[in-house]
Amino acid sequence: MQKITKEVYLKWYEDMLFWRKFEDKLAAVYIQQKVRGFLHLYNGQEAVLAGALHAMDLTKDKMITAYRNHVQPIGMGEDPKRVMAELYGKVTGTSKGMGGSMHIFSKEHRFYGGHGIVGGQIPLGAGIAFGDKYHGKDAVTLCCFGDGAARQGSLHETFNLAMLWNLPVVFVCENNGYAMGTSVERTANHDDIWKLGLGYEMPSAPVDGMNPVKVAEAFDEAIQRARKGGGPTFLELKTYRYRGHSMSDAQHYRTKDEVEEYKKIDPITQVKDVILEKKYASEEDIKEIDKRVKAKVAECEKFAEESPFPEVQQLYDMVYEQEDYPFIPHKL
Repeated sequence: MQKITKEVYLKWYEDMLFWRKFEDKLAAVYIQQKVRGFLHLYNGQEAVLAGALHAMDLTKDKMITAYRNHVQPIGMGEDPKRVMAELYGKVTGTSKGMGGSMHIFSKEHRFYGGHGIVGGQIPLGAGIAFGDKYHGKDAVTLCCFGDGAARQGSLHETFNLAMLWNLPVVFVCENNGYAMGTSVERTANHDDIWKLGLGYEMPSAPVDGMNPVKVAEAFDEAIQRARKGGGPTFLELKTYRYRGHSMSDAQHYRTKDEVEEYKKIDPITQVKDVILEKKYASEEDIKEIDKRVKAKVAECEKFAEESPFPEVQQLYDMVYEQEDYPFIPHKL
């Protein structure tokens, strides 16, 4: 893993702040009904992605996750304007407006979604790793899911086969405490989700998911193990989401005081404090970054607003490859 230098801290701050503000803007336009359907935001969990990207080799490693998936492809190199356009349902989006919030994909940048089925991506992540091993590729797949998905049977089937076949995959539980709206304590007789890997003799560990340094170190060890042929790792990233499960979540299962307590260890604030303490940048420099981030978000919004919606014909082109498909009575 490359050293965590001044430049890394400054990049982390700008990236995480951009991801936060990008999604804050999505929340605002969702209320205006410019983004429809479900919207699951990542606010508070940014250190998981920042640390993971630092440890990954973005020229070959891959990532797959659940429906809280807007900022991951941006971190991996996708144009944020295209991601916002996809949420708007515009033709300039990552899937030409056909995927929406829960199904962001970027084949070019090896980001394989965005999956709406809880835990559906877990076996798929192992499958991607299986393909890389089969074809002799020196790549590692990060397979991310939430604490709610850790209760799915598919996790156990996947863990078993991943160990049996010694696949180059890192399983990542982003434990934000509440799944869809039920605390971890109420879903099992134990709180330590990472221990589920031990039954398969899989290297497993808990990680402070609010600190990008701790995250990067844990991911580096797991990714290097996988790349050297050591097989899977299971990491439980203890993190927290500041917003509800989705925009329609009333959050009756937790108090506002609890949320405020977690904001005291906000990953963005933690990184900013280190930057100022070590004099990596001044308050004026920070303000310049903030201004740059604000402008970038506005640029994304403008692009999405001004992009056209897809033509109705696209629906047929995307679903039916055969032009004279016999069961389509007419094309609009």
